[in-house]
Amino acid sequence: MLDKLGISLPILQAPMAGVSTPELAAAVSNAGGLGALGIGASDVEGASRMIAETRQRTLRPFNVNVFTHATPQADLECERAWLQSMRPLFAEFGAEPPTKLRTIYKSFNETSDLLVLLLKMRPAVVSFHFGLPLPEAVAALHEAGITLLATATNLEEARLIAGAGLDGIVAQGIEAGGHRGVFDCTVHDPQLGTLALTRLLVTEIELPIIAAGGIMDGAGIAAAINLGATAAQLGTAFIDCPESGADAAYREALRGPAAYGTRLTSVISGRPARALDSRFTRAEGRYLTGRPPAYPAAYDAGKALHRVAKEKGDHGFGAYWAGQGAPLARSLPAAELVSALTQELHCAMH
Repeated sequence: MLDKLGISLPILQAPMAGVSTPELAAAVSNAGGLGALGIGASDVEGASRMIAETRQRTLRPFNVNVFTHATPQADLECERAWLQSMRPLFAEFGAEPPTKLRTIYKSFNETSDLLVLLLKMRPAVVSFHFGLPLPEAVAALHEAGITLLATATNLEEARLIAGAGLDGIVAQGIEAGGHRGVFDCTVHDPQLGTLALTRLLVTEIELPIIAAGGIMDGAGIAAAINLGATAAQLGTAFIDCPESGADAAYREALRGPAAYGTRLTSVISGRPARALDSRFTRAEGRYLTGRPPAYPAAYDAGKALHRVAKEKGDHGFGAYWAGQGAPLARSLPAAELVSALTQELHCAMH
């Protein structure tokens, strides 16, 4: 699988939308791993710029990740109730919540222009989060010589990925930071940990498995490989690299006590995601009760709250995604971090 991905090290950088940058992706790829861009929150023009800039910085393969969530059905009553519950939080900053919510991120399956862009620019790897692409997209991307990965959080999702003809699976354990890759938020999530999920998929699925969730150092990568994974994907480990897009408040939170209390919550975006402990995550159950609107409508409200709070100097409402291994994060340039991970992996395997 490493040959198929075009990498020499079993290290993948997670494609964290908003945090991954061309500088970060290129640095990881140049160091022998697989760098990644998360373009799920970008328009076609922005995605094109990011891919082109990464190409200027590296001749090596990198991954471009897109969101394949189901198109949400508008539920105006749910949205009104949610915005009403947010009113006291907005009022604290002298602001009113939005009057209506927007679908700020379109699914890849609705955006034919994005498929056209990927077929034109031909990144070595394209990966999918929240579900699967349409069969015709799989066929077209494969025809273009692109290796395809998708995230699974349980065995049924992994079987669907294998059945769709993709080339590998990212096994995302409950420890992982950011959004859970669950295909359908309305069904029970068994919340499998990385260890159990990786072993389950390695045993039951013939595709290469890439372990993700809570892996922060070479010992963690070695553990994943010993479980049968082909490689490991690390996200939180790269957030504090100078090349990442994380702002100063995000980095400060990552380095502080909030890192020891990450929470899985749907209140920020409408989908379950693991974030650093914050005023936003602690508002769940106190102010924010009931069901949030479907992703990404709830995210529109969360981003509006973050904007008004930030204007008043309060950074407690940012979407500061991080996994359970957050206290182990290091402030190293990406190339140095990959080198350290490689040395630690070598030590752990010998």
